[in-house]
Amino acid sequence: MIKKILVLLTLFFSVVTYAQKLNSSPYSFFGIGDPFSLKSVEEIGMGKIGGALDSKYQLSFTNPASYASLELTTYVFAGGNKATRYDDGEDDQISSHASLNYLAMGIPIRGNQALAFGLQLNTAVGYSLVDQDFETIDEEEILLESNYYRGTGGTNRVFLGYGYQFPFNLNLGFEAAYIFGGIDNSILNSRYNLELATKYQVDSYIKGFEFKGGALFKQKIKENIEIKLGTAFTFAKELKDEGDEYLISVSNLGVTRDSLYNNPHKATISYPLKSVVSAGVGEENKWFIGAEYSFMDAIDFEGKFYENQKAYEYDKSSMISFGGFYLPKQNSISNYWERVTYRAGFSYKRLGLVINDTEINDYGISFGVSLPMGVRLSNVNLGFELGKRGETTGNLIEEKYLNFRLSLSLNDRWFNKRVLD
Repeated sequence: MIKKILVLLTLFFSVVTYAQKLNSSPYSFFGIGDPFSLKSVEEIGMGKIGGALDSKYQLSFTNPASYASLELTTYVFAGGNKATRYDDGEDDQISSHASLNYLAMGIPIRGNQALAFGLQLNTAVGYSLVDQDFETIDEEEILLESNYYRGTGGTNRVFLGYGYQFPFNLNLGFEAAYIFGGIDNSILNSRYNLELATKYQVDSYIKGFEFKGGALFKQKIKENIEIKLGTAFTFAKELKDEGDEYLISVSNLGVTRDSLYNNPHKATISYPLKSVVSAGVGEENKWFIGAEYSFMDAIDFEGKFYENQKAYEYDKSSMISFGGFYLPKQNSISNYWERVTYRAGFSYKRLGLVINDTEINDYGISFGVSLPMGVRLSNVNLGFELGKRGETTGNLIEEKYLNFRLSLSLNDRWFNKRVLD
């Protein structure tokens, strides 16, 4: 059974890696794209809670202080597929895309410290929109003007984290990350009775550093029950957006005819401090239930390309989530399903994006399982998320989505001293 699971995983990640389509949402048009959830499959399966979670053999990305609790070297990689139904109030359509979400590794050091490093998807751009203007002339409907909006690309995040566990039930952690990636946005304008269309294109390369700190406190309130309190802060940062902007003339066959101008493109994206507070109660390797609240002030964009887009603005963002897990019997020998971890949760998020004076929100329910493999504590993690984003009022689009995520968590013990009889 384990061999079959590993074969299926290999095929799944091969397809995801070589046919990666990061996004297909019209909301990825705004800013530098649709942000990915920087959380593990296990965290997302519990409603995206993670600030007060730690584990001896699993990585949680919300709070770098959790790394200090690792006792086994842990490798993780994850991918997913998102199916979305779009509804503009008149028509609807369905699309899907797959992506490789993260690769990471955690290494415990001296029993009370750990390093973690990896690569995560940060944001994704993938949209194709059409805006057409018709007019009736002599009882015939004529297409006067068309605007085709298209965008591709995204940003990635490579990180290095460190956690330290103090003897008085307190973990502290720090994480440094480098964000980088490329985004291409274009608008193709064609008009009635004109032979050539005009295409405006902006090619951007985005880069910048990010720093995060966190703390995690645990206290037993009964013999086997403990309460956990966690907080994490992503400090204010600036991302530099540099590249080129083009204005070119295009024939009806899509062939470039003339380059009207080519100018350098520069912009700055400023992110304020993001804060996460979380609390939960549970029994180690048995059950846990918790809640989390994160919040951040508005993102600020400086640059001609962003400032010319007047239809939207950014406001304060926040997310509240609830969730937990249940593990019937970790060391069960007779019943495999008693060793399976079951997860569920709920989240509600204010994206901080306001379009045509309408605030865009996202809410969903999630659930998942961790299927143990072999004699060690390795797992195949499955996660499902059902949700809705946006609405059809104000000429907007409502998205109803199903996210499927899959990760493989492998554990090993490094630096053991061999004992010879």
